[in-house]
Amino acid sequence: MAIEASSSTGVARRIRLGMVGGGQGAFIGAVHRIAARMDDRYELVAGALSAKPERARASAAELHIAPERAYSDYRTMAQAEAQRPDGIDAVAIVTPNHLHAPMAQAFLEAGIHVICDKPLTSTLADAQALVASVRASNCLFALTHNYSGYPMARQARAMVAAGDLGEIRLVHAEYVQDWLSTPLEATGQKQAAWRVDPAQAGAGGSLGDIGTHAEHLARFISGQQVHEVCADLSTFVDGRQLDDNAHVLMRYRNGARGMLWSSQVAPGNENGLKVRVYGTKAGLEFRQEHPNHLWFTPLGGAPQLITRAGATAGPAAAHASRIPAGHPEGYLEAFAQLYTDFAEQLHARWEQRTPNPLACHVPTIEDGLRGMQFIEAVVASSRAGGRWTAVA
Repeated sequence: MAIEASSSTGVARRIRLGMVGGGQGAFIGAVHRIAARMDDRYELVAGALSAKPERARASAAELHIAPERAYSDYRTMAQAEAQRPDGIDAVAIVTPNHLHAPMAQAFLEAGIHVICDKPLTSTLADAQALVASVRASNCLFALTHNYSGYPMARQARAMVAAGDLGEIRLVHAEYVQDWLSTPLEATGQKQAAWRVDPAQAGAGGSLGDIGTHAEHLARFISGQQVHEVCADLSTFVDGRQLDDNAHVLMRYRNGARGMLWSSQVAPGNENGLKVRVYGTKAGLEFRQEHPNHLWFTPLGGAPQLITRAGATAGPAAAHASRIPAGHPEGYLEAFAQLYTDFAEQLHARWEQRTPNPLACHVPTIEDGLRGMQFIEAVVASSRAGGRWTAVA
């Protein structure tokens, strides 16, 4: 695709974005739209925002999408947009998990780049097929594990990679909430209903919804790959079909050991995502609920607080920061960082140049596959009574 630039400024045009899902009543669609617009790199011009035609049209009208580009079928959208001279460059897929694979496939076949919500798919087989499709295409693919967009998560990753912690020995991750402590899905609450339905969510409940976030962030920061798992999945709410609590022991390929706890039935926890990494020289801790802080403790030394825009933070944190020191950045900005880094990769491709290396940490199709392999291994281990199970 040829790059188009403003004749007055020479600045590359905004990326034309489409969206599938995320219409009226949806939470994550609005988050993606805010993230896409925050750094002014995208404009939303088309959408299949609902499978219900009336809701699709009404949702598009609210977002000022032209009526002729408001679709009720994603396949029609992919074909029509691919044929337009001003068609979308990329699509954001923000639907329940079981729809990710066929939707992504349709847009990849149309030559349209894909930004997909996590987890990648609802089954490992679908994930493997989608990986093959991405590799066979000429398209970029991003998976929105948005917590990897936080400045201090980027800082932690850079410190581990630089050897500041020494050889990694221990990796501990947890993501705990309390919002599903009661059978909320029985009330008709949409966000709860699909997350506990195996036909839509896949084999993992809290494991797939938030456990994959914890596993990805631990992998992102530590640079380590899980080799084997020993898992215990629990379902505490009567009648629920999927797990609402997971305890997982992990063995990493380099010999490190780890633990992961994900739960949506832990009263007093709102969004408790935390990753701790310990090596031969030091340890560090990142808590999502305090996203502008990173604790670093050298062996035998005092804990050191590294702040997002402070003098102790490095280029990785600076790249993902927008506002001055002392002003908090959080969830939406981290989400926006993935969109902005994806835009840099896409513009670099158009301009036939190398992208900024700091923009190349957006989760990929391979990250999505690893997440699905992790879910499958954890579920298999738990069903086998906690037997150690290899992650493919």
